[in-house]
Amino acid sequence: MERRSPLAPSLARSRYWRTSLTGLAFVLPFLILYVLFLLWPIILGLGMSFYNWSLADAGKFLGFGNYLELFADSDFWSSLWHTITFTVISTPIFVIFGLSLALLANRAIPARWLFRLSFFAPFVLPVSIVVILWNWLFQPGYGFIDNAFAFIGWSQVDWLNDPNLAMLAVIVVTLWWTVGSNFLLYLAGLQQIPQELYEAAAIDGAGARAKTLWVTLPLLGRITMLIVILQVIASLQVFGQIYLLTQGGPNFATRPVIQYIYETGFSSYRIGYASAISYILFILILIFTVGNFLLFGRQERRSEAL
Repeated sequence: MERRSPLAPSLARSRYWRTSLTGLAFVLPFLILYVLFLLWPIILGLGMSFYNWSLADAGKFLGFGNYLELFADSDFWSSLWHTITFTVISTPIFVIFGLSLALLANRAIPARWLFRLSFFAPFVLPVSIVVILWNWLFQPGYGFIDNAFAFIGWSQVDWLNDPNLAMLAVIVVTLWWTVGSNFLLYLAGLQQIPQELYEAAAIDGAGARAKTLWVTLPLLGRITMLIVILQVIASLQVFGQIYLLTQGGPNFATRPVIQYIYETGFSSYRIGYASAISYILFILILIFTVGNFLLFGRQERRSEAL
């Protein structure tokens, strides 16, 4: 029987602690930055939401007073409604466009790389450049879109100053700007599907539409779940393009809840109330995300059972 050295346990413990400390040394810089710039602001913001906090001082403790005030704040509900409207309308459009572009770019066509580059390129542009470009396009009288309408005999449209059309204009701009992200995720998912499945479907007599419906879409289920969740989270936090395009107008017709938080905190100097609104939005996003994970997970388990 082999005899173990009496020093073996202490050597093993020493090796364990040396390895652990080495790993901690690599992780520690990230942990420090994470606590300072993410965890601590979250905790501080939550504390602010219970006070009449301003930029000058903390003010008095209000308890849930800021949260109760939300229920009677028509501006909050209006901005939240605009945000939800944008999210509900834009999410299906962005997901379907991303999938359609990925299906097109994944086909064996000449200059396929050019399609991939052109579909993804707008996503890397900063929001300021995107807004300047689309402001020119939307300008009544001399903008490209109005000139195109005039060419086919349609009347002039003031896209950004019409309360009924401003949100649609924002959705069009956001689609052009951000659909590249969904396109890239779908394209990566398409390239992971084995070609043998399409060959087997072709042997069974399936055409292009049947392959898409019964092979491609089911195998992209997890990618679709991820894209829907990311898209809704991004849409609920929409701010930059709206603020630069319409400033929330006309007549606050496009003001999202993030802009209302910004105006409440840095224009009205009600930091505590703005923090409370932020946490209500955070809870809504959390509820949606968890709900989607549960829904897609249940559907996936049901599909596996069948």
